[in-house]
Amino acid sequence: MSELPVPELPILDPLAALRRAGDPGTDVYLTGTVFLDIIFTGMRSAPVRGTETWARGMGSSPGGIANMATALARLGLRTSLAAAFGDDVYGDFCWECLERDEGIDLTHSRRVRGWHSPVTVSMAYEDERTMVSHGHEAPPPEEPAPSCPPASRASIASLAQGRREEWIEHAARHGSRIFADVGWDETGRWDPADLADLEHCDAFLPNADEAMRYTRTDDPRMAARKLAERVPVAVVTMGSRGACAVDSATGESAEVPALLVDALDPTGAGDVFVAGFVTGSLAGWPLADRLAFASLTAALSVQEFGGSLSAPGWVEIAAWWQHAKSYDDQDRAALRRYAFLDDLLPCGSRRWPLRRAVPTIGFRTG
Repeated sequence: MSELPVPELPILDPLAALRRAGDPGTDVYLTGTVFLDIIFTGMRSAPVRGTETWARGMGSSPGGIANMATALARLGLRTSLAAAFGDDVYGDFCWECLERDEGIDLTHSRRVRGWHSPVTVSMAYEDERTMVSHGHEAPPPEEPAPSCPPASRASIASLAQGRREEWIEHAARHGSRIFADVGWDETGRWDPADLADLEHCDAFLPNADEAMRYTRTDDPRMAARKLAERVPVAVVTMGSRGACAVDSATGESAEVPALLVDALDPTGAGDVFVAGFVTGSLAGWPLADRLAFASLTAALSVQEFGGSLSAPGWVEIAAWWQHAKSYDDQDRAALRRYAFLDDLLPCGSRRWPLRRAVPTIGFRTG
C-alpha cells in the first residue's frame, strides 16, 4: 500500500511572534457549504443556446467555503472548518483535499449518509464567469450544533439576509475577532437592517456593488466611509479598480490599485482576498499593507484553476516579489507599496508544489 501524502507545512507562520502559551489552538474558524467545483476555462464566449461549446481547460476542486479555508491554511493560519460533507465520491474527494492535503481541522465537520455533495459548474470567459449550481440543504445533525464555536483568534461570517446569526455574537463575546462578508441579495431589498450583526464584527468586506446598494451611494469610497460608521474596519473591493478601506477607530484610510495579471479563472478570488486581509489583520500589519497583501493574493489566485486550489502559498508570493523586483520598467511606486514583503518573506526556501485543480477525480491505479 502506498503511503498517503503528508500535508505541506507552511514555510512561514505570520503569527509566530504573537503566539503565547494559553492561546487558542485555532487561528480562524469558519462555517458554510462545501461544493465540488468543476471549472471550464478557455472559452471564447458564453454558451449559445442550441450549440455545443468546447472549453480548452477544465479543473475540479473543493469550492464554496473551502475556497477561504484553503487560502487561510496556505498562508500559515491554523484553520478550523465546520461543514457538512456528503458520503459520495465527491464528498470523499473534498474531505481528503482539505484535511489530508491542506491540513485543515475538520473536527467540527460531519459526513452525512445518503446526502449528495453540492456541485457548481463554473465557466470562465471574457474575464467573467457564469455558474450553475445544484444541491440540497444538508439534513440537521443528530446532535444540535453548539451555539458557540470553538475558541479562535478570529471567525469569518457571511451575514444572512433577513435573520441574525446567533453564533456570531457568542464568538465575539468569547474574544474572537469577526470578519464578515455578505452575499448578493436576490430579493433586491438591500435592507441595511440585514447588516445588524455588524455590531459584533471587527471588519466588513463587501464588493463595490453590494456596498453601494446597502449604503444607497454611487461611489465605493463613499460606501466604505458610511459602512465604517457601523464597523471598525470597512473594506470594499472594486474589481479591476482595486480596493479601498477605512478604519474608523484610527481614522486611517487606504486604497490600492488592482495588480495586472493574465487571468485564467476568477473563481474564489474574493475569498482569497478576505483570507489575505485576515492574515495581515491578525499579524497586526498597517491597513495599507493588509489591503495590498489581500489584493496580491487574490491576483495570484486568478492565474490558476478553481477557487480553493488556486490560492497561493508563501513560496508563490515570494516568487512573485522576486520577479517583480527584477524588472527595471516596473512602477517604482507600486514596488514601494509591497516593500514590506522584504522583511516578511522567506529566502532560499525549497519549493514544494501546491496541489492544483485537476480535470477529473478518482483515478484508479493498478
